[in-house]
Amino acid sequence: MATDVAGSSDLEPASVVSPGDAVSRVEEEGDIAADYLEELLDIADLDGDIDIEIRGGRTYISIVSETGDDAALRDLVGRDGEGLEALQELSRLAVLSSTGNRSRLVLDIAGYRDGRAGELKKIAESAVAKVKDGGGEVALEPMSAYERKLVHDTIADLGMHSESEGEGGRRHIVVSTHSA
Repeated sequence: MATDVAGSSDLEPASVVSPGDAVSRVEEEGDIAADYLEELLDIADLDGDIDIEIRGGRTYISIVSETGDDAALRDLVGRDGEGLEALQELSRLAVLSSTGNRSRLVLDIAGYRDGRAGELKKIAESAVAKVKDGGGEVALEPMSAYERKLVHDTIADLGMHSESEGEGGRRHIVVSTHSA
């Protein structure tokens, strides 16, 4: 497609992306990320199976142990999921580099995100209980955007209000009884 630098009229109309094209693009993102992660596992001499799932227009990639021993894979997760977040961003960059499209893929390693989701639900429920008991607000610890989304959803399901505050690695959720 030509770009309009000097007001030329040879621009093609924007094309509409059909649902089939969107699914195809998300599947392509999953394949690219899986190939990238497979190479990384080979370099690190780690065994793991890579599963790709498409849900709600987003790619979910899971790496699980081939042998059932997740200890080596847990090392990739790192402390508080920092390694997992870094690998997810690198996978997204691999997709961006290959396709030119930003990806919202979610990576899980050795079931870390599933376990963490349960913990986050308990944290959200506890914060809601504290706000209901004492009014006011409860500020939670900083967490990733994905984790904040899970907590916001849980708090909303419990009929309470939450907002994200702060910048970068200090971004956190504040739970209250009212919207600002």
